Amino acid sequence: MSAGDHFHLDKADPGSWRALNGLARKVAAAAEDAGLSRALVELLNIRVSQLNGCAYCLDLHTGYAVEAGVSAQKLAVLPAWRETELFDDLERAALAIGESVALLPDEETRLAELAVARAELTDEQYSALQWSAVAISAFNRVSILSRHQVRPRPAAAGAEAPPKHASPEEPGDPAPDAPRTPSTVAGGTA
Repeated sequence: MSAGDHFHLDKADPGSWRALNGLARKVAAAAEDAGLSRALVELLNIRVSQLNGCAYCLDLHTGYAVEAGVSAQKLAVLPAWRETELFDDLERAALAIGESVALLPDEETRLAELAVARAELTDEQYSALQWSAVAISAFNRVSILSRHQVRPRPAAAGAEAPPKHASPEEPGDPAPDAPRTPSTVAGGTA
């Protein structure tokens, strides 16, 4: 295999891919049980995917965020969330957790960031958001390593809906059995 060939990590080991999707379902259920909205979790998924540089997950989760009611304005300023008052305290806590997980700053910085977030959250919310960030980070890495491609959608479709995959056999598509339902997005199924 040459460096230019696509190696689809998800297709090479479907059992591990299914296990990762199983984790995503558990994380989604934990987020829901903790009372976290889908919109909040999608903001976290997008921010972590931005930091990890995963175009595929950004495309997928932006569509899910729009479906969940996240405004275009919030999506547009998400990289600068600390510089605007558009995000409420719960969203700020989630985004701080996402950044801490994705960036793994030095211990002092990480603990300070997480302490501020922790003050806004229940134990269940704190745990669910950390697991959500861990899960989307794993999906980011699988998509990046597999070089999952973002396919153009018709201009009319824009970001209104997540991408639809015509056939799981097309290059760049995730494994055929990977769930693509909104109930799995908390874990970052990407």
